Amino acid sequence: MTMIKTENTTKLKLAIQKSGRLHDDSIKLLKECGIDISNGVNKLKAEAANFPIEVFFLRDDDIPQYVEDGVADIGFVGENVVFEKQKKLEITEKLGFGKCRLSIAVQRNEQYTGIQFLEGKKIATSYPVIVADFLKSNNVNAEIHEISGSVEIAPGIGLADAICDLVSSGSTLFMNGLKEAEVILQSQAVLIKNNEIDADKTILLERLLFRIQSVKKAKNNKYILLNAPNDKLQEIIGLLPGMKSPTVLPLAEEGWSSVHSVLNENEFWDIIEQLKAAGAQGILVVPIEKMII
Repeated sequence: MTMIKTENTTKLKLAIQKSGRLHDDSIKLLKECGIDISNGVNKLKAEAANFPIEVFFLRDDDIPQYVEDGVADIGFVGENVVFEKQKKLEITEKLGFGKCRLSIAVQRNEQYTGIQFLEGKKIATSYPVIVADFLKSNNVNAEIHEISGSVEIAPGIGLADAICDLVSSGSTLFMNGLKEAEVILQSQAVLIKNNEIDADKTILLERLLFRIQSVKKAKNNKYILLNAPNDKLQEIIGLLPGMKSPTVLPLAEEGWSSVHSVLNENEFWDIIEQLKAAGAQGILVVPIEKMII
């Protein structure tokens, strides 16, 4: 009897924000990982044709619950939402986008003197759990007013003395007569996963993580090519960490070599200045699309 081999139809179920500040960056990251998602108009679910993944488009506040319940296996969501919802799940990877901070803000004419300033005050926020934990850890007693949306208006209408909300540039606070006083949480988008994801889906998740990590490494590094006089070659090579060691190739002009390496974004300008001082010329810097180590 001939056995018919059936194709594995296991799909990883991913929840992302259906609209808002994390949606576009989530779709962009998937595309950079070689996964094309087309959700059409107002569709709440889509599948990729070139990777076994199904994407659900949800409210960001609902994503941790869906992942905890196993309706979605994984999710892209802000750390602030994860900490506020306190669901039973695991943060697997920080994604490097959607960076912001959750901060206490007070009216601009107030003289903020430190955390004890909040003693006895009324604080309006959409993050009551995080704020309550922050106040408790600092032995501050304050009244929390939970508000969904338009938190910045609360002090101006006499509802609260201070607010706690997400801050990116601070322009919204300024327009509402407020100033940032205390950062209580640094946040960015993270990949969360269900604690009971099965073995087949774990394999798919590892494949996805490999792609995500390769994209992240590429963004944090630059490929550099330069010309070096041979009598300065060892000094220049010593300045280039690279992934293992720089590649050195002889140039057609005698006494010169071409040096190729990779530099981390955080070290980039300092090292470039040192390379110039050591005699490097014709320095060419190229962005890296993917980086596999």
